[in-house]
Amino acid sequence: MWQGSIVSLHIVAEKSAPMDTVAAVHAIPGKGLKGDRYADGRGTYSEYPEDGRQVTLFEEETLEALHRDMGISLGPNQTRRNIITSGVPLNHLVGQKFLVGEVLLEGTRLNAPCQYFQDLLGIKGLFKALIHRSGLNCRILTEGETYIGDSIRLSQD
Repeated sequence: MWQGSIVSLHIVAEKSAPMDTVAAVHAIPGKGLKGDRYADGRGTYSEYPEDGRQVTLFEEETLEALHRDMGISLGPNQTRRNIITSGVPLNHLVGQKFLVGEVLLEGTRLNAPCQYFQDLLGIKGLFKALIHRSGLNCRILTEGETYIGDSIRLSQD
């Protein structure tokens, strides 16, 4: 059994704007994170609503591997993902319910990298480097606050 933690949290009010690093986020089932572009309907894919794309997670270990193996330096707030994790096997959480702090999430699908993301950051090779490790899209099942340092663990439900 694994148990991970939240390394950093990020939201952004407008698409393409730099993400803000915050100490806590408020998860709202069926919407997203309070103050984030998707919860407010201003995200890139807001015109194509998808129940399972309310919050996104990304592994800190991927950031380390990008730097170590490919010389790509990417900050946690540059990932365009809301929650940066440590010690969490995100690829194994598709279809699983898990707790992020006290908020219950369900992993719905792996996030796919896109050319827009690479172009936005101006980092050549980023698209290919993130195939199969671009994070996890999730559905928010319970409302609540999540903080940097909170644990992440499988739900017993």
